[in-house]
Amino acid sequence: MLATTGAPDSEPQEIPGGPGPAVSVRAVGHSFGELVALERIDLELPAGGVLGIVGPSGCGKSTLLEIVSGLTEPDSGEISILGAAPGPDGRLARSVLMPQRDLLLPWLSALDNAALGLSLGGASRQDARERAGGDFERLGLGGFEQARPQELSGGMRQRVAFLRTLVSGKQVLLLDEPFASLDAITRAETQAWLAGVLAADSHTVLLVTHDVEEALYLSDRVAVLTPRPGRVAATIEVPSPRAPDRAAAVTSTGFVELRERALRLLAGEAA
Repeated sequence: MLATTGAPDSEPQEIPGGPGPAVSVRAVGHSFGELVALERIDLELPAGGVLGIVGPSGCGKSTLLEIVSGLTEPDSGEISILGAAPGPDGRLARSVLMPQRDLLLPWLSALDNAALGLSLGGASRQDARERAGGDFERLGLGGFEQARPQELSGGMRQRVAFLRTLVSGKQVLLLDEPFASLDAITRAETQAWLAGVLAADSHTVLLVTHDVEEALYLSDRVAVLTPRPGRVAATIEVPSPRAPDRAAAVTSTGFVELRERALRLLAGEAA
């Protein structure tokens, strides 16, 4: 049941009822001047799937998300999101990037921060607040609608930032180390919370993290990148279903084996 492969799958994963993968990255490369950040990246993700991306610092993980989102164009290769025509506009219209920092505006309430993307997209303040407010209870934020960011814990701030991402209306969510700033206990609690949200949700997710355990716990498949220039060293399939309790899931024999394999890959050992 524990499956790893030395390279990304050669056959496309089909979207249920659709013609191809929800996200397709083909032979993508990118450089900053003479510095090669990414080299021939190949990844595919079916609709509703969660793909974790781990790798050493500086291997181009965040750059890859920016390319997928349409904020940056690659030097080579092709990216497609939900069958959009080539070019950044189609990717921008179908995906939303959640950066490492929550970027909440201190003068706005939690509700107005969550609704900010909708407001900037043209929704009236009332409509944006109603649409964002409808998910506060579901995401464990009930009662904190009027709180300012400085009144929220780190985990609550990240939930507000995630809600802002979620209500954008985009089908593909790109999460760039969303829990990097949290302490270990809060991080574990927030991971368990997000696992529940994703299980009940239909979004397609690319998750960049430096935390191997986080990637394996939250994802269906994990891509391990090499040191710069980033290439896909291997992809690791994560069996499901997992134990519903996070502590039980991450301490199971199968999970520990996967974590050790991923760590060996990151250390440069053969797949």
